[in-house]
Parts: sequence; C-alpha cells; structure tokens
Amino acid sequence: MSASDPQKPPRRMLARRSLVIRRNDHVGDPVGLAFLESPETNGDAVLARLREYLGDKLELVKAEVSHGEIAVEVESRGWTEEGARMAAAARDLYQKGARRGALSMYRDALELDPLNAEAILRIGLALAEQEKFAEAFAALKRAREFGADGVELLIAMGRCAAGLERSPNAVAYYEEALKIDPRNFVARRALRSLGRTPATTKPGKESAAVRSGRD
Repeated sequence: MSASDPQKPPRRMLARRSLVIRRNDHVGDPVGLAFLESPETNGDAVLARLREYLGDKLELVKAEVSHGEIAVEVESRGWTEEGARMAAAARDLYQKGARRGALSMYRDALELDPLNAEAILRIGLALAEQEKFAEAFAALKRAREFGADGVELLIAMGRCAAGLERSPNAVAYYEEALKIDPRNFVARRALRSLGRTPATTKPGKESAAVRSGRD
C-alpha cells in the first residue's frame, strides 16, 4: 500500500464480558422482576427481561440465575482502543473543569465501546453530582455490573438511592462502603442522616480504602 492510498478505518472488535447483576441493585425495577421468575418454568421471560435491560448493543450469550445475583455473559462489537482513548481524554477534560464537554466525550466513548466501564462509571458519577439521581443510579448500577467497585462508587450509589427515597438501599451501600473504609466520613455522616448508627472503629486501625482500579 502506498502512502497515497486511503487508510482503512479500524474494524470493530468482538468482545465478550462476564457481568454480575445484583438483586439488591434492582429492587423495584423491571429487571428485578427476573429474580421472581422461575428459570426452570419461565426461562423465556427471564431472558426477555435481561435482553431488554442490556439493550441492543449487548448480545446476551448466557445467564445463570441464583437467589441474589444473575451471572451473564454478553458480547458486543466496538472500537475498544478508540473508546479507551476517548475516555482518557474525557477524564483529563473533566479534571480541567470542562465537565459538560467531558460528559459528552464519555458518552461518545461508550458509543465506541459499549463495554467501557470507565465511561459508564464517570457518566454516573457526573450525573450524581448534578443530582440527576435516576439517571445516575442506572449508570452506576451498570458500571458496577461491568466490574467497577470501591468506596467512591458505593457512596455515589448510596447518595442516589437516598435521593430516590430508597433508604434501605442507601443504608446498604453506605454500610458496604464502610466495610472497605471503616473511617470514611462521608459514609458515616450519611448513615447518621438516615437514622443509622455506624459501627465503631477500633482506635489506631488503619482504613483499608480500595480504589476502583481506574487510575
């Protein structure tokens, strides 16, 4: 190929990912009803709910339903490297204060790669800051299913759940955050505001904050 030949655009790559859909994250929403269906007698209904939840960009390969979670495998075609570069650029833009532009770029990154956990997590965190709790909670649940974790995620989910008047869910997220970082001031204060007394920590015990692996 000569230098004057047009460069071929990158091909979309097929990727497969294992996701975990947690029952406690979906109390009261449509996908939560899948936990009430019997996979043995009503498996088609379970699969239909899961496909509707996952959307048309993720193809459901298989699903295993247990009492507390549904383990699914999905496939998607996307531009993984391009999506990662777009998400990195969006994060840099966000840190510089251009939050609206960064949010748009994160969405573009997710269009390039529907399995980009960084993009969907950052979208959720940004929406939570804007107090768009329903949209943020949906994005954060998906980010968690994609593998995001850590105190920042759990506190944001707790804030969204509280904003949506789902106090039991909020308490559960904050308490889970404190299992990772027992001295986390934000989680402890939020629990008190919800009428719960956080567990006491032993003097001198170092917190074990776990970052979400996005750095």
